[in-house]
Amino acid sequence: MVALAELGHFALIMALVVSVIQSALPLVPARFQLSGLASPLQISAMWLVFASFASLLYAFIISDFSVSLVAQHSHSAKPLIYKISGTWGNHEGSLLLWIVILVLFGGIFAMTSRNVDAKLRLLTLSVQGIVTTAFIAFSLFTSNPFERLAEAPLEGRGLNPILQDVGLALHPPMLYLGYVGLSLAFSLAVAGLIKGQVDSYWARMMRPWVLSAWSALTAGIALGSWWAYYELGWGGWWFWDPVENASLMPWLAATALMHSVIVVEKRNQLKSWTILLAIMAFSLSLVGTFIVRSGLLTSVHSFASDPSRGVFILVILLIAIGIPLLLYAWRGPQLVGASDASVISRDTALIFNNIILVIATAIVLIGTFYPLGLELFAGQRITVGPPYFDASFNPIMALGLIGMVLGPLTAWRKGLLPKFRFVIGSAIGGAVIAIGGGIALTGALSPAALAGLGLFGWLAIGILADMHHHVKWHRAGRFARLTKMGAASWGLWLGHLGMALFLMGALGDGLGKSEVTVRAKPGDVIALDDRRYRFVGISQNQGPNYGTVTANLILETLDGQEIARLAPEKRFYPAERQTTTEAAIRPRLSGDDYAVLGDGDEEIGYSLRLYHKPLVSWIWGGGFIMAVGGIMAFIGRRRIGASERGQNV
Repeated sequence: MVALAELGHFALIMALVVSVIQSALPLVPARFQLSGLASPLQISAMWLVFASFASLLYAFIISDFSVSLVAQHSHSAKPLIYKISGTWGNHEGSLLLWIVILVLFGGIFAMTSRNVDAKLRLLTLSVQGIVTTAFIAFSLFTSNPFERLAEAPLEGRGLNPILQDVGLALHPPMLYLGYVGLSLAFSLAVAGLIKGQVDSYWARMMRPWVLSAWSALTAGIALGSWWAYYELGWGGWWFWDPVENASLMPWLAATALMHSVIVVEKRNQLKSWTILLAIMAFSLSLVGTFIVRSGLLTSVHSFASDPSRGVFILVILLIAIGIPLLLYAWRGPQLVGASDASVISRDTALIFNNIILVIATAIVLIGTFYPLGLELFAGQRITVGPPYFDASFNPIMALGLIGMVLGPLTAWRKGLLPKFRFVIGSAIGGAVIAIGGGIALTGALSPAALAGLGLFGWLAIGILADMHHHVKWHRAGRFARLTKMGAASWGLWLGHLGMALFLMGALGDGLGKSEVTVRAKPGDVIALDDRRYRFVGISQNQGPNYGTVTANLILETLDGQEIARLAPEKRFYPAERQTTTEAAIRPRLSGDDYAVLGDGDEEIGYSLRLYHKPLVSWIWGGGFIMAVGGIMAFIGRRRIGASERGQNV
């Protein structure tokens, strides 16, 4: 047991040595012929880091409390799944997971890039090695996960109760796949700058990595929102928390990058801009890491508040941004070329898309860091919350949603596609129907609500009309046409349709939700819209490593017919000495019934918060479909790439 933990530490040290050598290979004179070692070194670093993480994971599984990290963040009574997720439910372990994914992406690139230009492959792996070196050094010198205790305690302190959840077992790994996946796009961008090769070939290499990272980041953000919705007990799904914003910013930048790299591939344009976006997207991922680990901004998601760690990350961030930007300032102007595209063209539509997304990113960046700057320089404390983002972020993204229908209707270089009139007419009709339906169902609505409904109808019907134009469901041979549609086309449709479904869920929850907060005693009946809750009583139960106080509620129709039973809980974790709130949720496609138990007793009654949230589940369904769309597009690009390689051979 002791030897295995030490071997994990040694493997991480060896991975650092290997990564340093890998980083320096381009500096070795060509006559020594060592460039071919880049891929083997990257793969070796990958297996060494895998071994290191496996040893830490094993220490958590067997509750090896001689390892300080296990003693601080685990407990022998925890269920196995939370012992496993406890490996990354802390600063040191999550950082090691970050490194695992970093070397995984580098290793996959090393194993699948045999047909890539040798110089481009060497430079890409070298840059990836530099990033890996920085993070392994960060882990070993400031955040060693294998630090030992002179005397192992008999029992551990346990894991933060709000992290003892399936959603948090899945959310960080998926989010890191997105964050760290952007490192490959960053490495390819810097390598392209150094080599002076940013062309269609380079873009074909870049695009699958951007798509895979974007898909993972989309799924990770959706999982985090879902976890916050059902675990934190506040009834919402997004609060513009600083760490939520830290995940949204690289997603917006990656979305822009995903579209701009298409222009490079198809038209050999926007090369300089695409390089800048790749640097920006990964840099914003590092900004998120800095926020979470520096203690600079407080959040329920934060892992650490050690200033020394924050300084180390800040140095990495400054180097990762500063050196590539200096290189960009030197080589970037050489990549700028004249454009022959007209105002009405696919080229211009994608430029418009990029402008919208970059402005949206800047809005979120300002809203996240402005309060900190104001406090540092003026001594004033303010909170920037939903009102700021509703007034600034939402309108600019509304323009982006309009463009999601218009963009695919334009031709490259100049003109409109034949389907333009049919799709636009359908989209306008969809907007009118959505607005009319909303007014009929809810009565008077605010201008913002009407605009939201119109956008939903425009986007949803516009996308479906585009699909119908290609498939022609009303004609014979529809299934043959379906099978001929490429994965890339399906990826575009699903990605855009997922956004429409997300918008539908957000509008349903925002415009139609109802809630009531009461203090009730057993036997009381609480009315909410067309249903009521009968408070049966309180029971106490025992979980695997916690005790509960549970409210037993019967959800009924107004005439007393039982619909469902809900049991919201207050959980007490003795090992951690903490109490959490566990909401009871009855999920339906039409909407969720949501109940939360607060404080109280038999004498004064118990506080209950009850919600009905129409269509809210579509928020996460839309996010899932967007991620699937990204995967479909990734599969399509890999098939095209394989076909092109075969033709070249």
